[in-house]
Amino acid sequence: MRTPFSLNARLAAVAGATALTLTVLSACGGSRGAGGGSKSLEMWTFKQSHVAALRNAAEEFKKQTGITVKVDVFTPDDAFTTKVQSSAKTGGLPDVLETHSDGDDRVFGAAGIVGDIQDQYKGAWLQGIQPAVRDSGLVTDVRYKNALNPEAKDHGIKKGARYSVPLTVGTFGIVYADKRKLAAAGITKPPATWEEWMADLKATTRGNPGTGGLSLGLQVAATGLTWVLQPMAFAELGKQDYMSLFLKDKSKDFGSPNGLKVLKRYDELTPYWMPGTQTLTIDQGDQALAQGKSAFDVGGTFTLAFLEQNGMKADDIMAFPMPEPADAKVKDMGLGPIALTSMCVTSTSKQPDNALKWMRFLSGAKVAARFAKDSSDLPAAQLGAESASVLGPTLSALQKSFKGTSATTYDPNNGGVDFRAPGYEQDDAGAALSDMTPLGRQSVQGTADRLRQINQAAWAKAEAADK
Repeated sequence: MRTPFSLNARLAAVAGATALTLTVLSACGGSRGAGGGSKSLEMWTFKQSHVAALRNAAEEFKKQTGITVKVDVFTPDDAFTTKVQSSAKTGGLPDVLETHSDGDDRVFGAAGIVGDIQDQYKGAWLQGIQPAVRDSGLVTDVRYKNALNPEAKDHGIKKGARYSVPLTVGTFGIVYADKRKLAAAGITKPPATWEEWMADLKATTRGNPGTGGLSLGLQVAATGLTWVLQPMAFAELGKQDYMSLFLKDKSKDFGSPNGLKVLKRYDELTPYWMPGTQTLTIDQGDQALAQGKSAFDVGGTFTLAFLEQNGMKADDIMAFPMPEPADAKVKDMGLGPIALTSMCVTSTSKQPDNALKWMRFLSGAKVAARFAKDSSDLPAAQLGAESASVLGPTLSALQKSFKGTSATTYDPNNGGVDFRAPGYEQDDAGAALSDMTPLGRQSVQGTADRLRQINQAAWAKAEAADK
């Protein structure tokens, strides 16, 4: 199961499932039925691709500590949430949960399912995590303020609490390609610019119009916006003008010359979409590449493991960051890493010290490096100067996409500062884009007008709420 780009729907589902859990846990008196003696822990994950890596780490952990860790997986995400919620009611939670970062962890924390580990996560453990994600899982002042609304999915979290420690990191805007299809079209290297990518798409679809194009899970409407258009627009316009697309000033939004330029660029993809891509889920978009139904697929660093699960070999995959337009203001753009999955200690664990010891073990550089190779996923731990030789060529290439300064790095989390209007709905904007491309039901100008309307409505609603 792929990590989702947005937490809105995810948080709603988790919050609904855990609404009564705090009361239930109090009634249970903190008892639990999972685990065992003082030398046995249990961990649950929703990531099938992490199971073997976690079990390999558990074998080494037992050799070093004598503590056994049993790893179980529950998929898909909804099944994991249901399992956690039902087990909280019966006192059957494990000791450690792997959750979606900065989403499920806070919802579980608000519900009393996982505990606050702020006092334990410090020193060498904290410093061993990549700086960009060290605050993941922490209830900052901004996160606490947002959660004060009784309708917030994480309402009830405590300011300054930390409910998780990041395990894996990644970013969006990574393009994957089938080397065999590229070779057949005479393509041997990644495109250096957006224009070169369009030329490559033209070449792969020339001989195979039905299977040589681009797949993306556009059934999840915002993927086109957040995984393709936004990183391209950041490079095209530069950081400030990119942010201005979402601000209240109509002279700089999507209806402005800058906005129209970006939308025209995005519309260049229209001839190259895989037939029916607007009906695909995120997983199905990736599977299309693995099954030979497309030559290119857009996802994130986490997509590599899923492609391998679906039969592709790393040697047959070319991966590269979203290429910048030739006239881009930002050259050699970086893609900012965000925490994707995190580790939490359940509030009912009878061995929290051993649970924390296991989490610290997973955060160690050597263990994290092996986890990365075993799972084809990038760790939150810092691996040092030798990371390229440790990770191998494909993972190393993905990690190199994190390069860049503050001004030249597209950060999906905006550095923790949301410049959009509160309540801005990415799915609505993504649906408007889909009407333009691939569906062809709306013009570039009509799409610009619709995006302006969505943006202005969000700002008006926010201002009304402040009065």
